[in-house]
Amino acid sequence: QVQLVESGGGLVQAGGSLRLSCAASGRTLSLYTMHWFRQAPGKEREFVAAARWSGDRTYYADSVKGRFTISRDNVKNTVFLQMNSLKPEDTAVYYCAAHPDNGAYTYTPRFWGQGTQVSVSS
Repeated sequence: QVQLVESGGGLVQAGGSLRLSCAASGRTLSLYTMHWFRQAPGKEREFVAAARWSGDRTYYADSVKGRFTISRDNVKNTVFLQMNSLKPEDTAVYYCAAHPDNGAYTYTPRFWGQGTQVSVSS
């Protein structure tokens, strides 16, 4: 079992930056591919980014590529999402998720956090 707690959300102006953190407990993160998803009001949850256990293989949605960076610290059992050049359309609840490493990312990770709100004003 893995427990995930996100933090770092907030309100920021367009063009600004935020750094989300996801602290894990219960199991060492090095066994898992870590993901970030988001869900905007009235929309389905969508994949944002993922990083395999070593951190050297990362994946991004086209909508955030070049602006967001996922990273992980397996010693501290923490995953980060650095978000730069934020746009109003990035406004959503952001979720951290973990899935046993199997060579790729997934749209249905096994473990989820509660989410943190990110709001970007124009």
